[in-house]
Amino acid sequence: MYWNKSYECMPREKLKELQLERLKRMVARIYHDVPFYRNKFQENGIMPEDVQSLSDLQKLPFTTKVDLRDNYPYGLFTVPLEQIVRIHASSGTTGKPTVVGYTRNDIASWAELMARSLVAAGGRPHSVVQNAYGYGLFTGGLGVHYGAERLGASIIPISGGNTKKQIMIMKDFGSTVLTCTPSYAIYLAEVLNDMGIDPESLKLQIGIFGAEPWSESIRKDIEKKLKIKAYDIYGLSEIMGPGVAIECECQNGLHIWEDHFIPEIIDPITLEVLPHGTQGELVITTITKEGIPILRYRTRDITTIIDEPCACGRTHLKISRLQGRTDDMLIIRGVNIFPTQIESVLLEIGEVEPHYQLVVRRDGSLDTLEIKVELNEALFSDKISNLEKLEHRIKERINSVTGINAKISLVEPKSLPRSEGKSQRVVDLRKI
Repeated sequence: MYWNKSYECMPREKLKELQLERLKRMVARIYHDVPFYRNKFQENGIMPEDVQSLSDLQKLPFTTKVDLRDNYPYGLFTVPLEQIVRIHASSGTTGKPTVVGYTRNDIASWAELMARSLVAAGGRPHSVVQNAYGYGLFTGGLGVHYGAERLGASIIPISGGNTKKQIMIMKDFGSTVLTCTPSYAIYLAEVLNDMGIDPESLKLQIGIFGAEPWSESIRKDIEKKLKIKAYDIYGLSEIMGPGVAIECECQNGLHIWEDHFIPEIIDPITLEVLPHGTQGELVITTITKEGIPILRYRTRDITTIIDEPCACGRTHLKISRLQGRTDDMLIIRGVNIFPTQIESVLLEIGEVEPHYQLVVRRDGSLDTLEIKVELNEALFSDKISNLEKLEHRIKERINSVTGINAKISLVEPKSLPRSEGKSQRVVDLRKI
């Protein structure tokens, strides 16, 4: 099933023509209406009319989170504030928040793309959507909310937290779709088990999870524990919010809605544009936003572009599951490590819980990595010799996959912090 088949299945050539038309219009608008971009263009000797093909996008400057913060709060808006009907912002935990504004048309487009995304993952007008993403300045909650309403589904705006009430609502209201972070889905499954509730007694069928990188192993774990199909969704507030890309029911990559966004993959060091199929940093250009169009935004997310045809019939390019973020990547003795690599190894071993913490320290001039791994109840009371063997197996497997000789610490069940939003997997003590 499609929400808007004419766009979702548009022939590639026609889709590229539409992208170029919209890109030209967007570039002209930001040049004339945003001093920041006009200065950038002039510094590089570029004029809007220099964009005559999609490949000309590579001539244009990048935009970064620092640029949004330097122009805080409204410096990148292309319309006066009286035309902005919604303002969202990041948490601002590492400085001033990044601020984004939406016109009425922007909100309508966002709702449309989220409805399209929900349908791609199996949502239907008769669905009952339990929305456990946070509401507020964070874009997750309201993005899903408006999309579900646009679809005609029943939306339960419960937001994050209050887990036992979440489960009560899920049971009593007959929720069929759960939207939240994957780490919170794992926690919900754990609490369900503690309460003695069989997931099969619920009406839940689909989970749409995002806002943090998660592995294929975590998907399988969630699907097993909640008895649902779990789908990956991608978005970021600087670009729109949730609904920039999502998996279809084939579950083999996230369709990025190219009638609204142009994706590129670059080498994060050289900034060279990489060919499809090569892993690198995702860069996105918005081509329909009115309030705050963004040119070549460096997302810091690591992925690849998949240009193979999809069995679902949608023609839009796909991105692979995110491997992590360039700013979440750990460099231990010259080796690059993403938390999702550790996650996959632990779940592959299968004798521990999907709760772990990476602790990085500096011993003299050398960095060390400790991986705290939570045991399940059955293994916690096991013989010391068996636990030592498990610890050795994990250590050997981590070394085989990453090349790092990490310290493995097995900890008691439920001793590591749980998350009702985005998980915090890394404790970097080198910064203290």
